Amino acid sequence: MQRDDPDYDDAAWQAIVDNYGERVELETPDDEDDADPGPAPESYDDRYDDTYDDLDQADEDRFVPAQAPPVPVPPPDRMLAWLGVFGAPAVLLVFLVLGLGMPSWLGWLLVAWFVGGFCYLVIRSPGPPRDPWDDGARV
Repeated sequence: MQRDDPDYDDAAWQAIVDNYGERVELETPDDEDDADPGPAPESYDDRYDDTYDDLDQADEDRFVPAQAPPVPVPPPDRMLAWLGVFGAPAVLLVFLVLGLGMPSWLGWLLVAWFVGGFCYLVIRSPGPPRDPWDDGARV
């Protein structure tokens, strides 16, 4: 039959359907059952082996990253604002958790510090981008 023949496809599908589910039986040699399995493989010992330390020290071509730059410190006015945003609620939370009494003037001072720091940071935040279509990504 030729591949162009319409009966070729039907015959191929019929062969697939006829042989569906049959398994091929593999013959195993009889001498394999009588063979000596040989010595048992050594089991892996997961205790620490220091021979790998010598290999690590011998490799001098490893990548050594450059030292990281120091963490930038904000100017004092911004640092005071950030302390107000995070420090004032932390102090209020400590007083609340420990059940300590706080003078009302101190509570109002911490609230004012929080609100003032937040407002200062919002006012000092950068405005819209120079280019309205700039999303800030850099290559």
